[in-house]
Amino acid sequence: MLRRIMATFFSADYQFVWAGVLALALFFPVRRLIWVLMVRRAERDAKTDEVERQRLRKRAGVTAGLLCMVFSVLYTATLFKVPT
Repeated sequence: MLRRIMATFFSADYQFVWAGVLALALFFPVRRLIWVLMVRRAERDAKTDEVERQRLRKRAGVTAGLLCMVFSVLYTATLFKVPT
């Protein structure tokens, strides 16, 4: 019985649930990586203050969100062999 429940949950019907879980799991480390790279580049070019760092953090969040969502949808489509 448990095997049937798990097989149902790991089917293509739940592809977008798994894409959301994967995107959420990837979002925080990817946002941090992008933010660190952006801050280092900004500090190399000129001195940055806290306002600039917050602006770069928001930009990194948007970029990471889009990147993680696209990657996770394509990955789960490949994993579940769903035509895109």
